[in-house]
Amino acid sequence: MKLVLENGQEFHGLGYGSQSPVVGEIVFNTSMVGYQEIASDPAYAGQLVVMTYPLIGQYGITDDDFEARTFSIAGLIVREYCDTPSNFRYTKTLSEEMDEHGIPILSGPDTRMLTRIIRTEGSMKAAIVDESMSTGNALVLIAQAPVQTDQVAKVSCTKRWFSRTPQHKYDVVIVDCGLKHSIVSALNQRGCNVTVVPYNSTLEDILSFDPDGVIISNGPGSPDNLPGLIELVNNLKGRLPLFGICLGHLLIARSYGAKTFKMLCGHHGGHPVRNMESGRIITTEHNHNYAVDEASLKGTPLEVVYKDASDGTVEGLKCSADKVYTVQFYPEGAPGPQESDFFDKFIAMMEE
Repeated sequence: MKLVLENGQEFHGLGYGSQSPVVGEIVFNTSMVGYQEIASDPAYAGQLVVMTYPLIGQYGITDDDFEARTFSIAGLIVREYCDTPSNFRYTKTLSEEMDEHGIPILSGPDTRMLTRIIRTEGSMKAAIVDESMSTGNALVLIAQAPVQTDQVAKVSCTKRWFSRTPQHKYDVVIVDCGLKHSIVSALNQRGCNVTVVPYNSTLEDILSFDPDGVIISNGPGSPDNLPGLIELVNNLKGRLPLFGICLGHLLIARSYGAKTFKMLCGHHGGHPVRNMESGRIITTEHNHNYAVDEASLKGTPLEVVYKDASDGTVEGLKCSADKVYTVQFYPEGAPGPQESDFFDKFIAMMEE
């Protein structure tokens, strides 16, 4: 099989998992571990992910580490794939799991060169196709692929579901835009019963659960495609403590009149983030292609509380008057560091 980029460059390798051709937006992820969590993260819907760590698949797939029940990723590109895992917890190989979901793995391309191309030219469309397909036909396939605007609708749950914990203190509703299950687990561990509702739920649907707080979850795509969710946030803010994660962060910023923009290549993997109040820097797990325009925050009641320490992009906001808090990264750190206290700040707002 081979990878063909929108700019005409080709990368050849061995195919694992599904052998069907796929087209998607290509991005790179710098995580050293957590390929299972990445492959099952709904926020990667429709994307071809290049893993910069050179060896992938060596510990297999385990039943406890999925972030969603179905995979939405378009494909995985790795330098070297290991199909003989060594891990007492593993139940399947990565290729077996990907094949079940109809997703290809391409092993062998120079992932360092690919990363440099994406960093320089930005995220672009690409295709994983059979070796026999000509470059011209692959480029036609890429050009004819429709621009995706309904990723959230594809990955959100269609019915509400619950996750309860004994002797709970708080009831939290999560609006599912592409929710990672580790976020639910982190809330359960902190004494919260969780109700997960579809992305198109109404204000009345959410208030009917009498929640102590609401979370707008992570998810794929641009906030431009979700005017209904921006309106929902407008109706929720100031009424209940509100926590936005990744896409939720962008939607909350938009609800206050701020602007968002598409980044050159996004943030995928571990990134250093500076707490603007304490000056402390921590490394957190990221997955986003869009960011808040800091200049557009002028005149809004939002304060910047986190910035990326590498490029200065806005990574977190708050509005104390409305009890609103947001982060652009994954606060539960799965995979990644887990020393963060972002959920505790949300719980403190509910306590108040």
